[in-house]
Amino acid sequence: MRALTVRPERPDSVEVRDVPDPVAGPGELLVEAVALGVCGTDREIISGAYGWAPQGRERLVLGHESLGRVRRAPEGTDFTAGDLVVGVVRRPDPAPCGACARGEFDMCRNGRYTERGIKERDGYGSELWTVETDYAVRLEPALESAGVLMEPTTVVVKAWEQIERVGQRSWFAPQRVLVTGAGPIGLLGALLGTQRGLDVHVLDVVADGPKPAAVAALGATYHHAPVSEVAEKIQPDVVLEATGVGRVVLDVIAGTAPYGIVCLTGVSSAGRRIPIDAGATNRDLVLENDVVIGSVNANLRHYTAAAQALAAADRNWLELLISRRVPLNRYADAVRPEPDDIKVVLTFE
Repeated sequence: MRALTVRPERPDSVEVRDVPDPVAGPGELLVEAVALGVCGTDREIISGAYGWAPQGRERLVLGHESLGRVRRAPEGTDFTAGDLVVGVVRRPDPAPCGACARGEFDMCRNGRYTERGIKERDGYGSELWTVETDYAVRLEPALESAGVLMEPTTVVVKAWEQIERVGQRSWFAPQRVLVTGAGPIGLLGALLGTQRGLDVHVLDVVADGPKPAAVAALGATYHHAPVSEVAEKIQPDVVLEATGVGRVVLDVIAGTAPYGIVCLTGVSSAGRRIPIDAGATNRDLVLENDVVIGSVNANLRHYTAAAQALAAADRNWLELLISRRVPLNRYADAVRPEPDDIKVVLTFE
């Protein structure tokens, strides 16, 4: 079978190779790939920034944003041939730490977790793949064209869960949310905000094109003015930060309403320095009871909730987020971003 592989920490070593068909072990599904989402993490691994091959191997099969159809399922499970499924990305560390031992492997304390397509486990970027039944989540058949958005949706499901847990330390009745960044994470985070009945505002740098159109179709408000100006105007109770841009991060921390919560989901590049008034930032956080949290990855609970959120979403709106569908043999086109891209998807015919 064909698989999208890379030699980690070797720039531009990505290629489609023939690899042996996988053999499903006890308690595993054999799955035919339908689609694979491409994201910034994949591009960074391809650039040689990081990535870890399975032990004893030089190459890693890429891909963590999966969507597939079950070809064969073990007897006695809830899965049957033809089911549409997504595979969970992370696995708990073998030790395990206290969080992993309790199913909260997205909050691993010792860093010895593994991840499909990223860290020491082959990903889902192959024509066939296997996954343990305990780490597979079924999707409604109607989501076949958009179910590849499942993994990024789990990221924002977790982010919203963390926001709500923090808010519940006291009376919490948010009204306005500002999402910074109109990529897949930002737009899916905005979707979950509208599903909660909030007044959702999304900010990005572009003035027109598919991103403002997707925000408008969601019933949210789009902005492309400076973030400090927008935050001052709307006074958000919650900020979901999805750009990782240092200046934006600082501006939203300073721009929330009292008792504001900022959840950071964007990963910043190191080495960029900007001036900061640490005293003023500390003063505002303390005197307004503000909170800044980081959130990454997801566990099984978040996958289940993400499947429900996608099932409740408008299918036509979800389709707006998929900019391009590219066949596996043209993977180079998929990993090369274009200006109007939101989510690019590899397909397996």
